[in-house]
Amino acid sequence: MIFLSMITLTLHPYRLHFNFPAGTSRGILEYKDTWFIKALNTNTLQVGIGECGPIPGLSPDDIQQYFGWMDIINNNQFINKTINQTLIQEIIEQLPFSLPALKFGVETALTELLRGKERLLYSEEFMSGSHTIPINGLIWMGDPDFMIKQITEKMDQGYTCLKLKIGANDFRQECTILKSIRSEFNGADLSVRLDANGAFSPDEALQKIVQLAKYDIHSIEQPIQPGQWEQMTELCSNSPIPIALDEELIGIDPKKQGNEIINRIKPQYLIFKPSLLGGISITQQWIRLANEHGASWWLTSMLESNIGLNAIAQFAATTHANRPQGLGTGQIYRNNIASPLFIDQGKIGYDPTKKWGDFDAFLAVE
Repeated sequence: MIFLSMITLTLHPYRLHFNFPAGTSRGILEYKDTWFIKALNTNTLQVGIGECGPIPGLSPDDIQQYFGWMDIINNNQFINKTINQTLIQEIIEQLPFSLPALKFGVETALTELLRGKERLLYSEEFMSGSHTIPINGLIWMGDPDFMIKQITEKMDQGYTCLKLKIGANDFRQECTILKSIRSEFNGADLSVRLDANGAFSPDEALQKIVQLAKYDIHSIEQPIQPGQWEQMTELCSNSPIPIALDEELIGIDPKKQGNEIINRIKPQYLIFKPSLLGGISITQQWIRLANEHGASWWLTSMLESNIGLNAIAQFAATTHANRPQGLGTGQIYRNNIASPLFIDQGKIGYDPTKKWGDFDAFLAVE
């Protein structure tokens, strides 16, 4: 029996450095700050690790609030209660909805502690190596030569689905890149997803999407900025390319507004990022809603280290989704923690013969 009075949560900052300047519609990223939560049972010395990886300008999280909430969790009314899934849910629900990355980190740290095995959270099948998950290959923004180089590498690595970030380069250049892709690979051999991160204005969005549709595009994520429900509804109704909501879901409580946003906008796809939505349990609520409304969906990591990526990949394995997921970001950092996660032929898997790096030593290097 484990009691929360024996458990302490500590927060550990860490700076992840990209292997290359990562271009997005919000600018060039050279590093990403993340925060790990270490849940320690001081009696058994068992440990659970979670990750809070908010992105400035995208995530609503106020980092300064993290420390106060750590104290509240460590010292509040949960003392002397047995830790189980119900208690974890109670703790998560105490955290503000405005701190989704913190909710994800706390939930996954305590879940690993509850399971009692290093980095096991949701799927022993995935950790056994018997289950792999198809993923899309992520193509970062940059000059045309850089993007073509990435595309060629991903195709050589066996990917059948690519996701291109667009919106920061000249639109004609981006169309030229897509035309080049389609000159070599048709839609049956290669599925192409686009992610605009809200880069288009409502006035120009449909016109640009019509031009992009010439290149047999699977879907386009968040063509306009979130919060413009009327314009997004019109786009979803008239777009020749299926539209996926991504940032649109930030700050939306699925229990209160989930039905409303899906019923009103009627998106063809929904993108679920647990670090933006508020954790795995809230993501499960979104999945149930999407399934009830007949909306397709997939999961995406949000530039987490291998710690956060492992949690999302294990959860993805439990959903048995066969559509490519957005889980290909584990290899983008030069100082990531060593892990058994691997990517092969466009799929992410777990090699049980490999070991995780020592977490404390990993933090000490930085």
